[in-house]
Amino acid sequence: MAYLEFNKRELVNLEYSLKREFLSTNHAGGYLNTTLSGCNTRKYHGLLVLPIEQFGGDKHVLLSSLDETLIQHQKEFNLGIHCYGEVYEPRGHKYIINAEVDKAVAITYAVGGMVLRKVMMLSDREDQVFIKYTLLEAHSPTTLRLKPFLAFRHIHALSKANINANTRYTEIPKGRSFCMYEGFPGLNLQLNVKSDFISNPDWYYNIEYKEESRRQYESREDLFVPGYFEMPIRRGESIIFSASVREENPARFSEKFKKIMEAKSHRDSFVNCLKISAKQFITHRGDETCIYAGYPWLDKNLRETLISLPGLTLNAGGGTPEFLKVTESLLKNHQASLTGNTVMTDVPLWFFWTLQQYSDFTGERKILWKRYKNILKTILASYRDGSREYIRMHDNGLLWGEKKGTALTWMDACAYGEPITERAGYQVEINALWYNALSFACELADTSGDSEFTKEWRPLLTFIEKNFYRAFKIEGRDHLADYVGPEGQNRFMRPNQLFACAFRYSPIDDEAKAKILKSIKGELLTARGIRTLSPKNPLYKGEYDGDELSRSLAYHQGTSRVWLLSFYIEAMLSLYGESFAESARELVMAFEEEFTVHCIGSVSELFDGDPPHQPHGCTSYSGSVSSLLRSLSLIDKYKTA
Repeated sequence: MAYLEFNKRELVNLEYSLKREFLSTNHAGGYLNTTLSGCNTRKYHGLLVLPIEQFGGDKHVLLSSLDETLIQHQKEFNLGIHCYGEVYEPRGHKYIINAEVDKAVAITYAVGGMVLRKVMMLSDREDQVFIKYTLLEAHSPTTLRLKPFLAFRHIHALSKANINANTRYTEIPKGRSFCMYEGFPGLNLQLNVKSDFISNPDWYYNIEYKEESRRQYESREDLFVPGYFEMPIRRGESIIFSASVREENPARFSEKFKKIMEAKSHRDSFVNCLKISAKQFITHRGDETCIYAGYPWLDKNLRETLISLPGLTLNAGGGTPEFLKVTESLLKNHQASLTGNTVMTDVPLWFFWTLQQYSDFTGERKILWKRYKNILKTILASYRDGSREYIRMHDNGLLWGEKKGTALTWMDACAYGEPITERAGYQVEINALWYNALSFACELADTSGDSEFTKEWRPLLTFIEKNFYRAFKIEGRDHLADYVGPEGQNRFMRPNQLFACAFRYSPIDDEAKAKILKSIKGELLTARGIRTLSPKNPLYKGEYDGDELSRSLAYHQGTSRVWLLSFYIEAMLSLYGESFAESARELVMAFEEEFTVHCIGSVSELFDGDPPHQPHGCTSYSGSVSSLLRSLSLIDKYKTA
């Protein structure tokens, strides 16, 4: 039995199977994503979704779905499924008897004495999807029919029937090529066997995506079906279907499919699932290596790249080469954002933390300082000298960030064009990052003999230590102020103070850390991460659901975040050592239950703050996966002999 396996009883229940999604990526930005039933429930779902260079690298759905039909004695059994309002038609999910998510995704159907196994996966670093069909059982001559549903649209848009669509096709070896609109690459549909293509162009109207409807977005679209491929299939025979933006060689499909499958790892344990999921976020396209923040709809994001990079590479088995490739691409594309003016006031300081994780992993100090000292010095000076428009150092050594009507930190949700958590002033996490960054830079400079740098900057550390706790300490409470603004301390119990406890260099002592962590455990810690606001706060939202406005209002007002969990575990281990290791492991292993929910084998972006902590947001999120891998690495340091 596979680690991630689902049976007939579960799969024929649409309430169950429609909420279980699987994901396969090509490690180049493209993906395959749908539900176990085969019914697309999001506009982001599709069998071949790719970044299109002609459209700025944005992702587009080319092949939305592919309906299979088995035919015996002129009787047809359609294995597909689509939602039309409250009607599902056809209802091919009722024939599914087994689903496995291992090296690839395998779905097995049984009907009329026939048993068909379908295996789906993307080619590595190529814009090509393979679907392999094997007829395991059949007692009569059998025909396989494949009907493609074409979208050719942006992932955030929906397709509508129109007269501008190019519905013609071009014959290619063992297949047909389609290109519905100018600027798109051709979509080449090919098989490794001879087939008949029956042209029957038609639009299928009002296909509904239930998850979009639930989130109160436009949810219906029209998809174009150009016809269908039909071919005989014998018992024991395998037929391979390919969809690609290049014209492929069908004679190589079997060999190529086998080679790709052999190179993949098994999803046979909690850790291996996390490692495979981690690799899916790292994309190699051209000469650049980047991180996608989350599937299916999040793109590349500088803050999330810096926070998730150590966990996705150093702690996932990718090691230092992958880390350095991402860092090189990051500096190539975003150096101006790190050294110049940006509303993401915390991001340049996260760059220090990211390098710090690399330094801890490799033991390198002198090489890091030699390679990055110029940019690190420029970043620090830009905060101190006031060259950044929205944040600068005050005479007390602390950083003050403010831009009217703008959220400058990671808590950046907006409603009606206004930030929900503006947090203008001295933000606690930014000042913790500032102290840690400056301390780490001094450490590198010391190791490298750069006494001029340490002579200039080290006195500031003492100044920050003196004023940090004085600014954020709330009299009569055991937690820190979330920020200190023009009107004084904001006393909301939020997780941002956690970083002052977790970073190796902290401006507060262990006694203060212990009190803060006890408060976080009592009010913010959940079975699915760390809440963004205490339930005791009148603004707390325990559920993340409803329309876009409702979700925005809840986004940082109580949702539970997995990416914060590794910092809680790090802080607790730093204080309590081995005595907390088992509790930490239990917090991490609790997420094994999530591997069969939302995105199979991965972890969602966020969870409700209230039990039972339902998953929401991106179904597979880089920060969540990175946090769990990093947490396991931290815990391993405290293993007993």
